[in-house]
Amino acid sequence: MLKNWLISIVVNTIALLAVNELFQRIDIDGLSTAVIASIILGILNAIVKPILVVLTLPITILSLGLFLFVINAITLMITQSVLGDSFIINGFGTAILAAIIITILNTILQKILKEVLD
Repeated sequence: MLKNWLISIVVNTIALLAVNELFQRIDIDGLSTAVIASIILGILNAIVKPILVVLTLPITILSLGLFLFVINAITLMITQSVLGDSFIINGFGTAILAAIIITILNTILQKILKEVLD
């Protein structure tokens, strides 16, 4: 369990740093901020995200699951508000695009790491 959580933190950190490089409207101060943001995202994904998914289930079903990207963007914005000036996302649209890219990168990196570590 701890191994999976640590892998998730590493993968999220890599994805956040990649998004930081891709988007001018996202600013992460450095590696330490990305690691802290990854930990906060992990906690939010474990606690807040399931609540939001249940509350928005009808919208998520009607959108064929695409609303989950909005929920991921909300968790990114919450993370940004916790970290303050060291992690800045300029705009909710940017957060949605970042959530999409992070999801894609997480999926790819998790698959690669699982094959390497297993």
